[in-house]
Amino acid sequence: MKDLRVIFMGTPVFACSVLEALIEEKYNVVLVVSQPDKPVGRHHQVVSTPVHELADKYGIPVLQPERLREETEKILEYTPDLIVTCAYGQFVPEVILNYPKYGCLNIHPSLLPKYRGGAPVHHAVWNGDTETGVALMEMIKKMDAGRVYAVKRVPIGPDETTEELNLRLMEVSKELIRDALPEYLEGNLSGTEQEEEKATIARNISKEDECISFKKEDLHQVYNHIRALIDWPVAYARINNKRLKIYRAEIREGGCTEEPGTVLGFRDGAMEVACTGGILRILELQPEGKKRMKAADFANGAGRALTGSCFE
Repeated sequence: MKDLRVIFMGTPVFACSVLEALIEEKYNVVLVVSQPDKPVGRHHQVVSTPVHELADKYGIPVLQPERLREETEKILEYTPDLIVTCAYGQFVPEVILNYPKYGCLNIHPSLLPKYRGGAPVHHAVWNGDTETGVALMEMIKKMDAGRVYAVKRVPIGPDETTEELNLRLMEVSKELIRDALPEYLEGNLSGTEQEEEKATIARNISKEDECISFKKEDLHQVYNHIRALIDWPVAYARINNKRLKIYRAEIREGGCTEEPGTVLGFRDGAMEVACTGGILRILELQPEGKKRMKAADFANGAGRALTGSCFE
């Protein structure tokens, strides 16, 4: 079965775990499809996607179409028996979905049908979920709606960030390729239809999602908001018309009589902010126009003047 011609589609670091697993398990990956490389940074230097870099390392051909539907013929020239995707970033046309003898499979990091879409891990952390998982699923025309062939469940720690959870889910994704993919190819997994009425969508994180509102969010909501957006795109709050990004924080529950968002001062290496339900202790931050720093260092500079001020 491992002689089958496999095409892999993926783009970010998370998807690299699946491609690595296919390579480690000796599958015959004949082509990798990834999003186009993009210019980044001040000098607009073009940087390869993580999946592109990994494919180059192993000498696997790479296609990076702007629009996948316009490159269908090129892709099918590789005559795949199986297509595996993970966080590719474009819809796959039906003509491609219908081509491989063994179909098209997707590795999706959620407990489907919960959190279909592009940011399932972010939303699981943001919503304070205590469990998530990774699914090996059938790709169909409708987004993340195909049959689920195998699932590995993963607990979410109360202080775990998206960055930390992603690392664990990447390892679980490799386990699915190692353990479940052979069973699928042997015809031993019939799959389970998703319960459509239970489906939820985990839309991509927007610019607006990055902003914290101490007035609308209670202590735990603020804390979950912060840890959900680490390490990307990083949550911020506005104070004195400037952004302050929050990279690390902790909470102290209990009564707090000050208006939510009020900077109470600096104590034990943290910037303390009043919240509904307790106090947010910001340990690492980045003021607008400045570098990332510890709150204790911020307290020795511009931060000292913020005590008594209130986040918007």
